[in-house]
Amino acid sequence: MYTTLKASREAIDNAHRWQAEAPRGDAGSPSMAPAQISGQLHHATERVMAEGALYDPELAAMALRQASGDVPEAVHLLRAFRATLPRFATSLPIDTDRMCPHRRISAVQKEPAGGQLLGPTTDYGHRLLDMATQDAQATAPAEGEPASVDSRVSDELLADGLLEAAETGIEDADPPDLGQQALQLPVDRALRLQALARGDEGFLLGLAYSSQRGSANTRPHLAELRVGDVAVELIPPELGFAIDIGEITVSECETVHRPAAETEGSPRFTRGYGLAFGHCERKALVVALVDRALRAESLGEDTSAPACRQDFVLENCDSVPASGFLEHLKLPHYVDFHSAAFTLRDLQRRASTAPAAEGESA
Repeated sequence: MYTTLKASREAIDNAHRWQAEAPRGDAGSPSMAPAQISGQLHHATERVMAEGALYDPELAAMALRQASGDVPEAVHLLRAFRATLPRFATSLPIDTDRMCPHRRISAVQKEPAGGQLLGPTTDYGHRLLDMATQDAQATAPAEGEPASVDSRVSDELLADGLLEAAETGIEDADPPDLGQQALQLPVDRALRLQALARGDEGFLLGLAYSSQRGSANTRPHLAELRVGDVAVELIPPELGFAIDIGEITVSECETVHRPAAETEGSPRFTRGYGLAFGHCERKALVVALVDRALRAESLGEDTSAPACRQDFVLENCDSVPASGFLEHLKLPHYVDFHSAAFTLRDLQRRASTAPAAEGESA
């Protein structure tokens, strides 16, 4: 604790008690249960899970309720709780080829193998505020919709010789965990994608937008966007074979971009990739765009744009340290400020007396 805060212990305790009551709101209104929050505000809940790096809708909903809907604060709460959990096993990489999709679209193929599956989306309607109460019941998928889609648009482009091969180096049996170790640059693909998946969506959105407007100039096309359920598997040492321990919802995005500046052989489109917990389409898309921008150096392209620099993007994209550093500005800095003010007054005094002293010398 800051020394200057100790004298204000009673005021701080009162502030904490007040804050504990604030998320409850009007005591006459029913309290929102975590199941209501995760069900009716699922996009916010899933963003908290993605940036909090912990897949648990109930805990994410609890964090949102405690934070009164403040997403960065909820992410901080969930990340802090995650730090207390033991890491007892490492799951196998999820196989998104076996995804059961709720939604699957491509912007570069009108009729990709397996078909388009629009699913729940606001992409094709007007953004109009609905003043009516919505009590629509969830409906089952229409008969004839695919239970799974094994083919990928990127595989078709690869087979046609139009797309570069996927990067390697993310198949480590025990990948590093940014929740347990500090980020050290430069990073490989595994850590790059992990840092972006945990990164603040708003920050990454701005970078992705900048990369399309002259900064990085990545020229993206959406090859495929999938949202669906995938199995999580691990291999217990006592068994020696994989077992299914549950199912999670993920959003996966693959983008294609202009050919690299330095290409061996025939020019091919380059790739971007993004994956996030839950139904987080925007997050998966911006991760894919920034992922491609961060490959600029390895592809022989100009790296002067902010979105192309690992040090700028990865060291600033995490909302927990970023908001923490900003929040600390609200704590007392009396000594620092008064020291700076004393120095400034001294400089002003010297500046005001300098002309007179010069005139006397003349």
